[in-house]
Parts: sequence; C-alpha cells; structure tokens
Amino acid sequence: MPSVSGWVTRGSRIVYANPWIEVREDDVVRPDGTDGIYGVVTQRNPAVFVVALGDDDEVVLVRLFRYTVGRDSWEVPAGGIDGDDPLVAAQRELREETGLAASDWTLIATMNGLNGIAVAREIVFLARGLFEVGGDEREDEGITEVVRVPWAEAMAMVRDGRIADAQTIACLLHAALHLGRL
Repeated sequence: MPSVSGWVTRGSRIVYANPWIEVREDDVVRPDGTDGIYGVVTQRNPAVFVVALGDDDEVVLVRLFRYTVGRDSWEVPAGGIDGDDPLVAAQRELREETGLAASDWTLIATMNGLNGIAVAREIVFLARGLFEVGGDEREDEGITEVVRVPWAEAMAMVRDGRIADAQTIACLLHAALHLGRL
C-alpha cells in the first residue's frame, strides 16, 4: 500500500472524465488511522494566466460570468495550454480574450490551484509592451467586458472583493513580487 505523509491509498477509481478534467475517488486510510474516501479532480492540461500590464501601469482584466459560482467575475486572461508550449498558449489567450499582444513576456510563477482537492498546474506570465492586434474571441469565451485599470485600482478591487477569483489574486501577488511592489 502506497503511503504519502501518513496517508495510505488502498484503491483508486475514475468516477468521471471529460476532455478537461478527471475525477478520481481514492479509498484511503487517513493519518489518524481512520478509513475514508478522498476525491481528487485532475485538470488534464495545465492552465496559463497572463498579468498584462500596460505602459501606464494598468492591468488588463476581463469580466465573464462563471457558471460555477453563479456570478460575474473579474479575472486576468487565462486558459488551457491545449498541447501548446505555455508561452504560445499565454500569447493565444491574451489575443483571444482581449485582442491584445505583448512585446515582452516573462514567466513569473507556477502554482497549484485548489491543491486540497485538485491537481491543477498553473503557469503565470507577465506581459508588457501591449498593443492591439484584434482577432479577439470574447464572445466565444463568454467575456462581456475588457478593461484596463490602474494597478492601485486592481489592488482596491482585490481588497473590496470585486476581484474574488483566487487565481487572479495569486497572479497579481506574483506580479507584485516580481515588480518589487511588496
């Protein structure tokens, strides 16, 4: 029986799968010795996130309705890598979601989303030197608005809950650390 930090996995089965995720249910013995079931969601492909920062220190945010939480959400552009190199995927997502491209790209972080229940690798890029290229697919993505907000306003949006998406908050934190703002 495999043991990881006191957990013992007795068995495992896939209970659901689609092209984007897989849900696994493990029969486990918890560190305290009791039997249990642990559900794990595995994201099939890593995701990329783009903190796009304009020349006037403005963060590009997209607004879209999130079915899971039943409300609109302000987020940084993001999406699956879909088999591409992460940088290529990040460039594609920025273009599709905002109609923008960038001349300067920096990998600033890798993260794990919801690691208490999920295997979800996330790769964060900082994009600067923004310029319009068109060709966005906002409607296909469900994006209702694209805005540029001053950095201080983005931080205020986190503080007052207008930005509630944990990945976006983490991406902004990584950008702040990279830029020496914290």
